[in-house]
Amino acid sequence: MMMRDHYVFSNGRLKRKDNTIYFENEDGQKKPLPIEKIQTLHLFGEIDVNTKLLTYLSQYGITLQFYNYYGFFTGAFNPRAAKESGHVIVKQTEHYSDKYKRLYIAYHFLNGAVHHMLRNLRKHKEIPAEYIEGILLLSNQLHTSTSIQELMGREGQIRHLYYQSFNHIFKQGFVFEKREKQPPRDPINALISFGNTLMYRVILTEIYKTSLNPTISYLHEPSTKRFSLSLDIAEIFKPLIVDPIIFSLINRRQITKKHFDYLEGEICYLNDEGKKKFIMAWEEKLNQSVKHRMLKRNTTYRYLIRLECYKLIKHVINDEVYKPLKAWW
Repeated sequence: MMMRDHYVFSNGRLKRKDNTIYFENEDGQKKPLPIEKIQTLHLFGEIDVNTKLLTYLSQYGITLQFYNYYGFFTGAFNPRAAKESGHVIVKQTEHYSDKYKRLYIAYHFLNGAVHHMLRNLRKHKEIPAEYIEGILLLSNQLHTSTSIQELMGREGQIRHLYYQSFNHIFKQGFVFEKREKQPPRDPINALISFGNTLMYRVILTEIYKTSLNPTISYLHEPSTKRFSLSLDIAEIFKPLIVDPIIFSLINRRQITKKHFDYLEGEICYLNDEGKKKFIMAWEEKLNQSVKHRMLKRNTTYRYLIRLECYKLIKHVINDEVYKPLKAWW
């Protein structure tokens, strides 16, 4: 059975009724939701829930993701992890504590990221060669880094060049000056932030389907109140999934300036229509499949994320040396 994410933009409440759940909007209209087909519910409206519902959702392993009016992630309800493994957590921690083991994993996350950045740029003939040459030069220095700080510094230089090249890709008056995350101040930053948020949430959902602990990371420093392993793995997938969606939505004029609003004239965010358009493209991309060279079968982009988690587990338990996904198609 095809499991999928479900998105709710209206205000209302989620309730359990008999053996299913339904959404009731502010006008009292009820819509049943197919609980056996849902893996994550993304709630963008003001939604009421109760413990009876949460208990029921946890039986099915369904995650609730909450977003505020502007599309920024605010919190989640994750069912109790059923696949936790003390052995894997100990091994994960060992690879964090050992400087060289940590550097190895962190380097390969960035190695996969750079491969996909260059793949994007090579698909656009209008990109001046110096951007690609500059990124190649910097990426060749990644493996000589002797600390996470040095690795992150070079990653920052690479990403700066990569983002500068975006202005040669956009066709309809969008300009990208610099990356501004908190808060995004222009449409391109708003698109990147929204796409990256969705990316982190999908990766976290896939991590929870494995025995990895999402708080033990290698490139990003583990800290309280964040699942930093999803940030690590996202380095590989943001340029593979998020950025091509942004290029396509803009250049095909599916998203235009009318899909953005501003808060107090400063914070830029996608309005509801813009979010829906992005999410349609997002779901289409995640469910797109490619022929996997090792598995010899078609694999969705979403499942490629889970495979990356499995590869990391094999690495930390010394079963198979980790090599990042590098799109071959």
